[in-house]
Amino acid sequence: MAETLTFDSLQTDLRQYLERGTSVDPTVFEQLPRLINLAERQLANSLKILGFINVVTDTWTIGQSVVPKPDRWRDTISINFGVGATQIRTPLFPRVYEYLRRYWPDEDLTDQPKFYADYDYFNWLIAPSADFAYPFEVNYWELPALLDGANQTNWTTDFAPNALLHGALTQAAPFLNNDERLPIWQGIYDRDVAILEQQDVKRIIDRSVTRSSV
Repeated sequence: MAETLTFDSLQTDLRQYLERGTSVDPTVFEQLPRLINLAERQLANSLKILGFINVVTDTWTIGQSVVPKPDRWRDTISINFGVGATQIRTPLFPRVYEYLRRYWPDEDLTDQPKFYADYDYFNWLIAPSADFAYPFEVNYWELPALLDGANQTNWTTDFAPNALLHGALTQAAPFLNNDERLPIWQGIYDRDVAILEQQDVKRIIDRSVTRSSV
């Protein structure tokens, strides 16, 4: 039976590849979790693929123009909200912050929202401020919950274990001053990332094809 990669087994793999990091090698032993987390962040920052998409739903507060983003948000894909008894989905259109401030300068005035912008890294600005508690839905790119002793698996361990392992090895090489190994791990990691991207492109193309039954 195939074994699923976990936070603990990944550390074991790294020790075997590096031939370092046992309990009698405390400097590397203590660094392995940080190297894994750096590799996770590198993957999430460099890839925009299906596995890193998340969806959240909530309800706007009437008169509130600044809306908190979800935890571990990286980039917004789309925002829509439900209108009327049938909850017809209406999109919000992305604009720059300055446009929203010019379009709707008085936050105390309310109406049906039309636009959104990044207010800062942790919040959106919507305009107009909501005149009703509309239910909304956000599609966004996220950083998966980072691995640790209590969180043994996530999307990367389940679906991109090779990239995660080789990414951690690319993080480890400079730390160990093992410069001659870095191009090797980097090349393998780049190949893993390219495969993940190609798989996602194939999904997009396949989804756009209209099929007829024979």
